[in-house]
Parts: sequence; C-alpha cells; structure tokens
Amino acid sequence: MSKQRVLTGITTSGTPHLGNYVGAIRPAIEASRSGDFESFFFLADYHSLIKSQDPEMVHRSTMEIAATWLALGLDPDKVTFYRQSDIPEIPELTWFLTCMTAKGLMNRAHAYKGAVQTNEEQGEDADHGINMGLFSYPILMAADILMFNAHKIPVGRDQIQHVEMARDVAQRFNHHYGEHFVLPAAVVDDKVAVLQGLDGRKMSKSYGNTIPLFLGEKQLKKHINKIKTNLLEPGEPKDPDSSAVFQIWKAFATETQTAAMREQFANGIAWGEAKKQLFELVNSQLADARERYETLIQDPAEIEKILQQGAEKARTESQELIAKVRQAVGIRPLV
Repeated sequence: MSKQRVLTGITTSGTPHLGNYVGAIRPAIEASRSGDFESFFFLADYHSLIKSQDPEMVHRSTMEIAATWLALGLDPDKVTFYRQSDIPEIPELTWFLTCMTAKGLMNRAHAYKGAVQTNEEQGEDADHGINMGLFSYPILMAADILMFNAHKIPVGRDQIQHVEMARDVAQRFNHHYGEHFVLPAAVVDDKVAVLQGLDGRKMSKSYGNTIPLFLGEKQLKKHINKIKTNLLEPGEPKDPDSSAVFQIWKAFATETQTAAMREQFANGIAWGEAKKQLFELVNSQLADARERYETLIQDPAEIEKILQQGAEKARTESQELIAKVRQAVGIRPLV
C-alpha cells in the first residue's frame, strides 16, 4: 500500500519569527523525517501576490523563506520541496476547478466575508478594494492540494474552511468527470505551542511584537530583554504560567530544563537572570541554523538549484495528472 501524502504550503511573506518556528516550521520538519508518509512542501508565491504588489519584496521573501526552511533542516532529498510558480499545471488546474466551483461557495470564504464586513462597517461599497485574487484564492489553494492528491493538509484553525472547500470542489469534479482526486482532510495540531510576543499577546507580525528567527546574538539578546514582565523583585516568587519568558523557555527546553526553571521561578529568580538564561538557551539552539541561513542567503544560485530540482520532481506528477484532467474535460487532440 502506498504511503499517504502530506502537503504543507509555506507563505512567502514577512520575516519568520520564533512563533512561526515553534508552531509550524519545527513540527513540520520533524514530521517529514519520520518516513511514515510522503511530504510535499511548497512556497506559495502566487498567493503572496494577493497581499503584495511589491516585486522586490515578493522576490526577496521567496528567497528568505526557502533559506529558512533549508537552514532549519528540511531535507530536499527526502521531501518534494518546490516553488508554486514553477509548476505551470497549477494555474491550469485552477481554471478547470474554477469552472466547477459555485460562486456561492466563494461568497462564504472567511477572508472575503471579513473584507466585506470591514468595508460595510466603514461605510464603503461592499467590494471596495477587493480583488479577484482575494475572492477566488481558495480555488488556487484547492489546486495546490488536489494537484498532488494529498491526503492530509496541516493547517491552523483559520484555514480549515479552505481545505473543506477543496474537498467540496474535488467531490463535485469527481462526480461530474469521474474519480480523479483524493478527498483531502485538514489536520490541526492543538498540542503545538502558540508563543506570546514581547507584549504578552500572541506573537504576530500584525502586532509588531515578534522576535525574528535569525537575529544576530546582540539583537536577539536585545529583543529578549524587551519581553514584558511584572514588577516583582528578585527573591519574590513568580508565576511561570502567566509569564512570556517562561512560555518561550518551555518551547525550547527539555522537560528537565523546564522543571528546573519552574523551580527557579518559585524561588524568585530575577527577571534579568531569567531573560539571560532564555537568551542562552534560544541562541544555542538557533546558532548553527543561523549560520547555515547566512551561507544560503549569500548563495541564491544554490537555493534556486534546489527549488528547480524540487520542481522537476513535482512536475513528473503534475504533468501526468493534468493530462488526465484535460482528457476528462474534453480538451484533447481531435484525432
């Protein structure tokens, strides 16, 4: 029996931070090493055009995100790692799926509904500023998934709807044209840590409270020292469960180290000392990856070579599937 397939889309925007690493990158890379399933990872650069029309930012971000995953241990020999835009069959499949997708389904997409609601609250026309990329990107996401007949799609809770939409579209296509697509299922890991940022809220680029992943040592120490704490003095017991310092420690520490730090909190460790120990722990775990990242960023040709090799591997599958889909819908030679 062939292995199940797991497909992970990687957003190519912004600078990855510790929250991205702990919540998405690290568990995905660890899972890909198990050998229990076939892993597909793609850089979603077409998707990035919905939010950014800055060509330099789009280009730079793709390189930075690819370098990040490779530096952190994603093995392109053990997974299929490719750039979405290197697979021309994906936009072709997107059109075939678009022609089978009810507009009413797209009307219910959370991102579109949220944008309409914001417009209406501000007294604007419902569709003000909304482009067709935003409206129909769940179909592009469906094509990403269905192109490789992935069984499981690891996502955050906010993306479950899109996987369910891909499933709906696949069912409709299969019903009309015959069985061509596996019906995908969303996988949400509730055990994955959600890190607090510098201000105690969830670490997020939108809050401006992140600790970027590959800061140099001085900058990393500076950011960790900015983590918000209370006014308890050294010697006064501190509550680890309400502390961002402890929460980030726990995400990087072993169980033994976590228990030891919990005891130090109970004994009234000074905030400065707790932050010093946190910096040393995080820095020790990221130092080698940071060095690999810097080496990769200085050698874009090496990153490009890896992505092209991944695209070649992916296209052996995508070309075969699109040929079958073309045949099924009636787009084929006359004789």
